[in-house]
Amino acid sequence: MREFSLPALYEVPADGNLTDLIRRNAAQHPDAKVIARKDPKDPARWQDLTSGEFLAEVEAAARGLIAAGVKPGDRVALMSRTRYEWTLLDFAIWTAGGVTVPIYETSSPEQIAWIVSDSGAVAALVETAGHAASVKSVSEGLPELRNVWVIDDGAVAQLTAAGAEAGVSDELLAEHSTAANADSPATIVYTSGTTGRPKGCVLTHRSFFAECGNVVERLQPLFPPAAGSVLLFLPVAHVFGRMVQLAAVMAPIRLGHVPDIKNLTDELASFKPAIILGVPRVFEKVYNSARAKAQADGKGKIFDKAADTAIAYSRALSSGGRPSLGLRLKHKLFDKLVYSKLRAVLGGQAEYAISGGAPLGERLGHFYRGIGFTVLEGYGLTESCAATAFNPWDRQKIGTVGQPLPGSVVRIADDGEVMLHGEHLFTGYWNNETATTEALTDGWFHTGDIGTLDEDGYLTITGRKKEILVTAGGKNVAPAVIEDRIRAHALVAECMVVGDGRPFVAALVTLDEEFLPRWAAEHGKSGLERAELLADADLLAAVQGAIDDGNAAVSRAESVRKFRVLPTQFTEESGHITPSLKLKRNVVAKDFAKEIEALYA
Repeated sequence: MREFSLPALYEVPADGNLTDLIRRNAAQHPDAKVIARKDPKDPARWQDLTSGEFLAEVEAAARGLIAAGVKPGDRVALMSRTRYEWTLLDFAIWTAGGVTVPIYETSSPEQIAWIVSDSGAVAALVETAGHAASVKSVSEGLPELRNVWVIDDGAVAQLTAAGAEAGVSDELLAEHSTAANADSPATIVYTSGTTGRPKGCVLTHRSFFAECGNVVERLQPLFPPAAGSVLLFLPVAHVFGRMVQLAAVMAPIRLGHVPDIKNLTDELASFKPAIILGVPRVFEKVYNSARAKAQADGKGKIFDKAADTAIAYSRALSSGGRPSLGLRLKHKLFDKLVYSKLRAVLGGQAEYAISGGAPLGERLGHFYRGIGFTVLEGYGLTESCAATAFNPWDRQKIGTVGQPLPGSVVRIADDGEVMLHGEHLFTGYWNNETATTEALTDGWFHTGDIGTLDEDGYLTITGRKKEILVTAGGKNVAPAVIEDRIRAHALVAECMVVGDGRPFVAALVTLDEEFLPRWAAEHGKSGLERAELLADADLLAAVQGAIDDGNAAVSRAESVRKFRVLPTQFTEESGHITPSLKLKRNVVAKDFAKEIEALYA
């Protein structure tokens, strides 16, 4: 058994709750620009909101919730894409003394019914009329749900007007906003549910204070008060986005929101964030798109040389020495020709990004650091209030997910399972004592992930206990290692390794719908019907190249011998992935049982 810990850099307040942050900001930094909203008349422009103005809007909405009967401790559901109103209403719920229950905006009526019913939510704030219709369709089974407000129909204005009309006093507002203490529930976040019904993770105000306080302190250059900025485009319903929202308020730095990532590069260019929050797929797509564009412009060889130079430059930094003179000169040349253009795609201002959700991969990690844009990988779960480990800005170890959150402990059990201890952890699963007892032992959380700790306390995640495959030959295979490498290829959207109880390892592969037409055009295949294209020898050879890249990361016994390209996609709508982009392996295995059998025929 091995464990590692770091001393806390932030002391959780003995009393108080997260609403203290916005009151503190208004008192200490009243004119600081803490929020940026899209100009309704000109979507290309951003309008800034000061900390004083933000506090006033939060309190006005909170008065409306109080007027509607929301009492301290009441649960209030919040279902919306990532937008300003999400942050506003999150703080308004807390100011009214409530507990926020996030719901992904893509959730089905059945999922909505379960979360609202299980949490006992008394009210719901939803983004669209469609969301309201979904809630209404299941409302007969939700007797505690009294109010539903629609953001697109003016929910914030309605709440503000209701609070003013009811004459909610400053004294009553203060009574509600100070009712919760550090150990009171702040939110119940329902896990994505790769198996079974989602479980509600209870995260307290203490959890977020410990998490965000130590993240901001350890990553100070990324969170300079009143000078930094971050653009949220990941779901705030997910704990990762929520953590960055609160870290931005705690710092405080300027916070913007993007509900639709279809035009993400344009949004980054207009907002110019100082740090970027993302998942590996975002950074993979930026790289793959840039490489494909260079190839289309006849500059593919230049791009590849620039990429190799960036990687070599970063690896030289990791070795503790200084890059050679020749490497420094090549790096300087490619900075003008290639790297500066890539940084411009990411907004032009950011030197750092925080990445989580899945491994980025060593090659891409070195590539990005080599171009002057350092991606700091971290690791966490809903139960750990997002990051429980992350790479420090000044001592990054590419290929790892970093050191433990200051003030917490990471332990590797005898069977390789990663176990966690600290103030940032959830207190249990709502209404599910059995699951809580299984997950928490003497304050230690069993993550279900397999990992290792090096001599400096840097954690590497190698797989999930429940996902370990055992081949017919008795070889244990952790799918994540090879899947992440294969998925990094521009052509590949998703990959699922199979082989439990089988003579060898195989894989199901889906193709990237954005990149596939480009590949077809570049290889003279645009005239082919889809079925012909998916069976084309050149396309299959390209996918084999992705498989070969993945196989290079593992032993022969763990390598993929055969694969099958599927004509469909793994999507949230198809039921094959969760809102946080995790594969529902059991569902995929069931739905594509014939294809899996064919691999071993």
